[in-house]
Amino acid sequence: MKAINMVLDGFLEKIIDEHVQDAKKLHGTHRDFIDVMLSLMESNNARELHLGRDHIKAIMLDMLATTMDTSSTAIEWVIAELLKNPRVMKLVQEELQIVVSLDRIVEEADLIKLDYLKMVIKESMRLHPVAPLLIPHESIEDITIKGYFIPKKSRVLVNTWAIGRDPNVWSSNAEEFCPERFIGTNIDFQGQDFCFLPFGSGRRKCPGMQLGSTVVELVLAQLVHCFNLELPDGMSPHDLDDLKI
Repeated sequence: MKAINMVLDGFLEKIIDEHVQDAKKLHGTHRDFIDVMLSLMESNNARELHLGRDHIKAIMLDMLATTMDTSSTAIEWVIAELLKNPRVMKLVQEELQIVVSLDRIVEEADLIKLDYLKMVIKESMRLHPVAPLLIPHESIEDITIKGYFIPKKSRVLVNTWAIGRDPNVWSSNAEEFCPERFIGTNIDFQGQDFCFLPFGSGRRKCPGMQLGSTVVELVLAQLVHCFNLELPDGMSPHDLDDLKI
């Protein structure tokens, strides 16, 4: 563990050092949150904020770990659903062959044209949100919503998993994996459609939403484009369930 910690600490230190060097060329402008924190650390308020290099490294580690874990989990769920639904996988591969062809690998610029892949990812996030209860929120004032009184400073959890599977919100087949349900709709995960909130909504929604969705789309597109994914040992898709995945 100590050896891993030293390697990771050196990696984070290198990133900070690069930003410190680049800051001399930027003349006070900020490219990202590391630049902002470094400028705060060097300001007269550094002691008051209790901000040092260790704090910056801790925040960087939190963001990296959170992004990697959530993105990889989302990718695993989509792959599991594709294995359970070979029809859908074939349609994704056909779209990739038309948009990208088999002569090159998928690039980020191709993602905007992969409409069916986006629907597949949204359908997987509807059924399997990475954060089923999102992040806890706190009410800032007393409020009554549809007859339910929520006192000030209550901890509020939003069950986006239940919302995504509610037949009254979606349809009678809400438990089924059906990407086609998004055809002809503008439903997206930007936080404006409260029936679909894998990244939350409002000012407190996931700050890594754009990066996370791009990573998930690109990795899945490359995997499905380059490989034919199959279940092992003649296993049937019906042998899989949410508990085994």
